[in-house]
Amino acid sequence: RGFLRRVTRTPLTGALAGLAVSSILQSSSATTVMVIGFVSAGLMGLPQAVAVVFGANVGTTMTAQLVAFRLEDWVFPLLFVGVLVWQLGLAVFGFGLLFDGIEVMSGAMAPLAVSPVFLRWMAEVRRAPLLGLALGTGMTLVVQSSSATIAVLQRAAQQVGPDGIHSVLGLAGALPILLGDNIGTTITAILAALGQPQDAKRTAAAHCCFNLSGSVVCLLALPWMTKLVEAVSPKGPELEIIARQIANAHTLFNAACTLVWLPLTPVMVKLVCKLVPEQE
Repeated sequence: RGFLRRVTRTPLTGALAGLAVSSILQSSSATTVMVIGFVSAGLMGLPQAVAVVFGANVGTTMTAQLVAFRLEDWVFPLLFVGVLVWQLGLAVFGFGLLFDGIEVMSGAMAPLAVSPVFLRWMAEVRRAPLLGLALGTGMTLVVQSSSATIAVLQRAAQQVGPDGIHSVLGLAGALPILLGDNIGTTITAILAALGQPQDAKRTAAAHCCFNLSGSVVCLLALPWMTKLVEAVSPKGPELEIIARQIANAHTLFNAACTLVWLPLTPVMVKLVCKLVPEQE
């Protein structure tokens, strides 16, 4: 009500508001129906409504003016730009929503840091890398997003351990879970390839081979990988830098696997063709 009162405080501003809304909606009828609704609900007085209707009748002429400019050649570029902006808006909204969800989950995890059961579980993960690998794989199989599960892993690793100084998980305990996250993310490609042509299934198989081979090698070389991540990450208290260490480990893993497999692309193609042969 306050907003409507401000934009229609004089007949001129009311007419300009009607002109603007009608130009955007390309319909004076839609604007008039909205105004009638506002008047019926007591949100707008009759003098203000009349001024908006006057402006709406001017605004509706914008369609004819645009048509007279012969903008037919610009229709598809305009549609493309509109779809691009719309998709970008959805992406930005989803990006913000992801971080909001991560913060909510981080707050929910805080009490776990003092839970004896959680502490024992984290100790087991640190001692048994295969358990961490299975945990990361299972998490990403459910969520179907390694980005989300790795973000959760970063928040979990920032929880303080029993000594009140170090991470409850530590880098050595976080890396197997990270590798499992990369294995679990292949489920999305597998599901997308179901019922598709053979080449689509082979593409999904290549994704699986890429992540699975890299995870197995890194798990076998876990002590060296831990030292490498520590060497390329900033120095400081563990709780302050472990999120960055996990992020660096994720980047190093995928970059190294790409550098290894890219020259071996023909080998990968032959491998997936054998794994997914032509149907009779």
